[in-house]
Amino acid sequence: MSDFSRKNVIVIGGGPAGMIAAGTAAERGNNVKLIEQNKILGKKLLITGKGRCNLTNACDDVETLIQNVPTNGNFLYSAFYTFSNMEVIEFFNKLGVETKVERGNRVFPVSDKSSDIVEALRNYIIKNNVEIINDRVDSILTVNNDSDEKSMVSGVICSNRGKIFADRVIIATGGMSYQKTGSTGDGYFWAEELGHTITDIRPSLVPVIVKEDWIQDVLGLTLKNISIKVKNSKNKTIYTDFGEMMFAHFGLTGPVILSASAHMKNIKSEHYMIELDLKPGLSENQLDERILRDFSENLNKDFKNSLNKLMPKKLIDPIIEMSEIDPLKKVNSITKSERTALVKLLKCIKFSVVDFCPIEQAIVTSGGINVKEINPSTMESKIVDGLFFAGEIIDVDAYTGGFNLQIAFSSGFLAGTSC
Repeated sequence: MSDFSRKNVIVIGGGPAGMIAAGTAAERGNNVKLIEQNKILGKKLLITGKGRCNLTNACDDVETLIQNVPTNGNFLYSAFYTFSNMEVIEFFNKLGVETKVERGNRVFPVSDKSSDIVEALRNYIIKNNVEIINDRVDSILTVNNDSDEKSMVSGVICSNRGKIFADRVIIATGGMSYQKTGSTGDGYFWAEELGHTITDIRPSLVPVIVKEDWIQDVLGLTLKNISIKVKNSKNKTIYTDFGEMMFAHFGLTGPVILSASAHMKNIKSEHYMIELDLKPGLSENQLDERILRDFSENLNKDFKNSLNKLMPKKLIDPIIEMSEIDPLKKVNSITKSERTALVKLLKCIKFSVVDFCPIEQAIVTSGGINVKEINPSTMESKIVDGLFFAGEIIDVDAYTGGFNLQIAFSSGFLAGTSC
């Protein structure tokens, strides 16, 4: 490659999008500097998937990937086709990370260690001679472009190093979730200063606050193999899921709840209900038969002492209270109508959603750089020449299952290739 075509590239942000963008740009012969304000790379990546790192989803095709990106999914066609989920898996396999596929086509490292993904990316950029700079970027430098009315990037200003000049700048600073890892929204500020529009920033894949105060009695309880429905103000079901959830002091969390939050788009103006089915594998008739069998073994016991096989111990008192059945009533005295009410309760425990938890607790940020102002084929700004975006800073977000990291890898790869 000639010196003329060799570009000086600055990547801001040492997360998954930034690292893969830097490595990809360097692998193509460019002089690349990666600037990260944290002392370690991939700080947020280390805690994803409870430290296991669900790095992508092994779904069959790009169309399925797009379907799992409810916010501006079509914008990602070029990125996903340029660096697909199967290519992400192959990429990490070549870097020495063995992968496995779990329920829902979720892809994890065999080691169950997110640190292996971070280390593989770190080794990748070091091998390709990326210079890693531990500093904070304060602003983006631009100059007037003589060929048209647009400005073009010329570098950045750092807190310690001052001005660093470059032909290309890739902003991959993430959103505003998990701010302790460095996602403080700086990228939005720089982009806005340069003329970009920032869509409403809100949490996505986030725990929810609920009205019901009885959850304080079941704090820390995890429910597995349950199903939920989310209903809107018109009582229309907008989302269903099966899996695991947990009770917390503020409300509900866990995989199915986080995924459900992505569908509650109008949390400030619309009322949402979550309906929990404790026994989704049983019809109401089958559950009634199950309860009858349990009751037959406990005919002379108090009602409160007959439910140990049916549900976790922590749930018994709240369920009894909601059922309005006398806890001291003998099992052999419980009426059919009381039993029917119990069945319906176990199949539909209702929670009234009050709000999301703060954005700091969200897995991803919804909102960001308006996709209409980014070229989807290159990830380059349509407003500033030589400025590229990658990852969560763009107004795209997906459901749980590895899709958000796929966005980071695909958009980072495309930006690194294009610049």
